[in-house]
Amino acid sequence: MAFPVLLDACVLIPMPIADLLLRLGEAKQYRPLWSEDILAEVTRSLTTSLGLPPDKARRRVGVMRCCFPDALVDGYQELFPAMLNQAKDRHVLAAAVRANAELIVTANLRDFPHSALAPYDLAAKTPDDFLLDMHDLNRPLVEWVVEQIVADMNHPRMDRETYLVNLARCGLPAFARKLAG
Repeated sequence: MAFPVLLDACVLIPMPIADLLLRLGEAKQYRPLWSEDILAEVTRSLTTSLGLPPDKARRRVGVMRCCFPDALVDGYQELFPAMLNQAKDRHVLAAAVRANAELIVTANLRDFPHSALAPYDLAAKTPDDFLLDMHDLNRPLVEWVVEQIVADMNHPRMDRETYLVNLARCGLPAFARKLAG
């Protein structure tokens, strides 16, 4: 079975990162996990920060739920008081602990200090570092997924080079360089 990874809302909001992470989850490279709080944050941020109409934001989250029915973590709220990370992200750590996740993928590493993760044998990585690890573990599959994403790009049509530039801009510079190299 693929190893369990909790995805923070910040990595599920930018479409290029979310698409890549979710396709790798679909390919069983890892098991994506999230909570109701995380999905609510994704929906809220898609509408307030990115200006996506509420129905489209709900549809995107609905598709995620449908494609990954076993990703939802429940029963983590009671763990909030024991979490020693940033208060605003205690729900993320609590969900990861409840799900026995091995890793949290987040762009906010400062909110998950080692001292808060160590008691639960958890680590946190940026999406850039996580995707580099995925590439090292199974380069052919990761390259295939990237090619599929590029082939599926229709609005707007995009070549691989442009896609890699977009990945670098949205927070995956090392991963984009690795793919370009």
